[in-house]
Amino acid sequence: MNRFLTSHTGLRSFSFSVFLWATVQAAMAQTDNAERRYQNAVRLIQQKDYTKAKAELRPLTDGQTGGIAPYAHYYHALADFNLKRFSESRMMLRQLIDRFPNWKKLDDVYYLLGAAYFESGQYEEGIENLGRIGDPALKADVSKLEAYYFGQINDLNRLKLMQKEFPNNRELALTLIDQIQRTSTSPADLELSDRLTNRFGIPAIARPVATESNPNATASTVVKPERNRNKGYYNVAVLFPFRINEINPEERARSNQYALDLYNGMKLAKTKLQSEGITVNLFAYDVDNDVSKMTALVANPGFVQNDLIIGPLYAEPNRVATEFANANSILLVNPISTSSELIANQPLAFLATPSLNQQALKTAAFARTLSMVKKAAIYFGNTRKDSTLAVLYQNELKRIGYAIQDFRKVGADLESIRLSETNKPGHIFLVSSDENMGPKLLRLLNQRKIEVPVIATASAFDFVKDPLSVFTKSDLYLVYPEFVDQQRPETDEFEEQYLDQRNLIPSTYAYQGYDLLLFFGRTLARNRGQITSRSQLKTAPEEGYLLSGYDYTASNENQVVPIVKFDGTRFTLIK
Repeated sequence: MNRFLTSHTGLRSFSFSVFLWATVQAAMAQTDNAERRYQNAVRLIQQKDYTKAKAELRPLTDGQTGGIAPYAHYYHALADFNLKRFSESRMMLRQLIDRFPNWKKLDDVYYLLGAAYFESGQYEEGIENLGRIGDPALKADVSKLEAYYFGQINDLNRLKLMQKEFPNNRELALTLIDQIQRTSTSPADLELSDRLTNRFGIPAIARPVATESNPNATASTVVKPERNRNKGYYNVAVLFPFRINEINPEERARSNQYALDLYNGMKLAKTKLQSEGITVNLFAYDVDNDVSKMTALVANPGFVQNDLIIGPLYAEPNRVATEFANANSILLVNPISTSSELIANQPLAFLATPSLNQQALKTAAFARTLSMVKKAAIYFGNTRKDSTLAVLYQNELKRIGYAIQDFRKVGADLESIRLSETNKPGHIFLVSSDENMGPKLLRLLNQRKIEVPVIATASAFDFVKDPLSVFTKSDLYLVYPEFVDQQRPETDEFEEQYLDQRNLIPSTYAYQGYDLLLFFGRTLARNRGQITSRSQLKTAPEEGYLLSGYDYTASNENQVVPIVKFDGTRFTLIK
């Protein structure tokens, strides 16, 4: 059988000639008259003269025509279907099932019966009959049929009830996801959409649909859809290691908590954007350090409908995603990486967090304003990030004419530092991921009576445990990419909303997720989704952001590197 979807019903029709002639020859018990009537009915159906075809087929359904009888039932039902007599079509198909329960073509019967129920709005009965089909070769046709009819349902509550009754039906889930993202802002609906997206993926915006002019297309036919730039909304794929299957509600410290926090911040930004008239659809994907999963994801024809990709957070999946994004002119943003390598020679890939190289450049420029003495001491901790930033900073200082008086890795014991009151640099730079290292260095400098400006990474301090007196040194400055000004009204509003919705105090990652989607969502809307270069990403220092904003005027790395100072009562941004 050669199946295709007609343009007005979505139901496949059939090319009969060879198949039906073989059927007639195989029917040993029929009379010449029955055979002639059957062949004539076939020709009439091919000519779309369904009423006359029924007249020829009706006498052949009495069970006295041997092997022809079940076929006569089926094509009589098909003729009724095309005449939009759906009740009569269902009645004839049920009669066929009752009379010929072992007929070899029952899968085709269930397919037509399901379509007849769909046409009458009896979706549950339609799904049940399609579920009885056992032939794997028909599964693609079933998916297309369901996608066609489910797409006509505009009642969101009806779709939710149906999906609850048939939780494993993929086409139903995809239709519900699409309906929620287009019509609902309810937190419960969006949570449902997220769960379904993690399980079933993103709805394919343009599915391959066969027509009478293209009768051989099937659901497995790969047709790359064109991106719809004027759809009025923006699709955002979030590719994070959510590790949904590993989540234990009893655990407080989860390995994936940062991913959940980033995403929860984005969901609040989605609501904020909606209030500005910008509709963003978030589609979350559980993508860990798995290249094969990322490869399969970008192979999905519907994935090209995304306007922004956030993540993945691991290098190899990110490489696959970046290649796809560049090939399809889609923005890709890594929310937390500080590696410039991820965006090298990638015109549409961006870092939301300033890279280590950018931090070194901006910090060195700031250091020049602190002292006329062009000598520096650089100390760094045990992590690769610490040593990398220290080396980058050293290189930049040397480039601008500084002498490096001391450059060393420091551990718990700082006594190896070769500084004294009479042998001191113009400034000290401390890079450490050990939150105890900052206070230790300040105590050492105080003991040795060394009074020089100190620039340190914020990660060298514990802002919860360290008393404020630690930060009162008049010339202590912190490089703090994650700085949030707690005095701003936007911060209070965000924290209240986050606490109300998540019952958690927002982490740094929640702030980052919020700002990222807010900035890039506004950028997409301003450019109607058509972004081809970073020149279209306007600098955003304020405008309701919780962190310190974005600047891509000279690079695809965010060039905003916040440096803060304690003013006696609070930390303030000085650069």
